Amino acid sequence: MAEKPGTTELDGLRTQLLALLRGGQAHVDFESAIKDLPVEMRGKVPAGLAHSAWQVLEHMRITQRDILNFSAPPTGGYHALQWPEAYWPESVEPPHVHAWEQTVAAIVSDREKFEALLLRPEADLYKPFRWGDGQNLLREALLIADHMAYHLGELVVLRRLLGIWPA
Repeated sequence: MAEKPGTTELDGLRTQLLALLRGGQAHVDFESAIKDLPVEMRGKVPAGLAHSAWQVLEHMRITQRDILNFSAPPTGGYHALQWPEAYWPESVEPPHVHAWEQTVAAIVSDREKFEALLLRPEADLYKPFRWGDGQNLLREALLIADHMAYHLGELVVLRRLLGIWPA
């Protein structure tokens, strides 16, 4: 088995993972993808697409939270969500006037919590969790980044189809 990188190399890897989680390198970042999205368009489903911006945003929150809970289970352990029902909101519209802002704040907060996991000096990025099927913190960081990038691209396409993408 290959040796784990030294401290300097691990610090470099952590720096790269943080940049990847925050986005904006090879694709749009989270804040840009949602910036100035009109309230009245958040629940619209463009022709040919399956979800509204609200559903995509809430799916991103639910999935990132699930990965965070898997990586650092709350008291009582990790409890898997039912796929796909629990990962997608049924309603195309936000349930109340503050739902969008609450979801955005939760996404940012959960990303910061995950970043804190990566930055703990004792965090072993390579060590498989005692639960799951061999997943580790590095894999979960890459999973969050990959999943978020995919859905950020989806939000851009959705906004273009609605005629509300600024670029």
